[in-house]
Amino acid sequence: MNQPSDEIVFYTNPMSRGRIVRWMLEEVGQPYRTVVLDYGTTMKAPEYLAVNPMGKVPAVTHRGVTVTECAAICTWLADAWPAAGLAPALNDPKRGTYLRWMFFGAGPLEAAVTAKSLNLLAPADKAGMAGYGSFEQVVDALETAVTDSGGPWLLGDRFSALDVYLGSQIGWGLQFKSLPEREAFKVYAGRLFQREAAVRARGIDDALIAAAGTTG
Repeated sequence: MNQPSDEIVFYTNPMSRGRIVRWMLEEVGQPYRTVVLDYGTTMKAPEYLAVNPMGKVPAVTHRGVTVTECAAICTWLADAWPAAGLAPALNDPKRGTYLRWMFFGAGPLEAAVTAKSLNLLAPADKAGMAGYGSFEQVVDALETAVTDSGGPWLLGDRFSALDVYLGSQIGWGLQFKSLPEREAFKVYAGRLFQREAAVRARGIDDALIAAAGTTG
């Protein structure tokens, strides 16, 4: 009987949220194989739809398990390779804070930023029906996560997968003007993206983009 592969396979496109997972993989430090997919073609082909029926990237597979969605992938990678020190242990009180803000990013923040970009924010009299409430509430809460941590990272002195995921959202929000340029966000992002793994991951994905531009 064939055994599930021990290889980490990373499905991505360098112009996608896969950049978050690339960074996370570089922080974890385990070898992985990259499969680059193109929008509208290989990303929607039957072979990849068998991996992720949504036909979206990123996704990772390992030992017969498939994980999709950036927050889930980052959380899983941190737990699967604890030696990297990227997640608080289950009995660590910071585990609650870690999960709180990880899923705040995947829930209210993602929804509010997307809705605002599409001019689909809930009207004020219907804000109670939206999981994010209002865009302003989400931004204020996000600033609280950055400023109340008591240290350079979102868990204080400890860098974690939370910084990779939520920090990426802050960085992209500043870059694409989907978040206001609050000083706390700018200072945090400036510190965050100087990490060696972040620089290395950007270099890999930027090289893939450049190569596609010269061969396409």
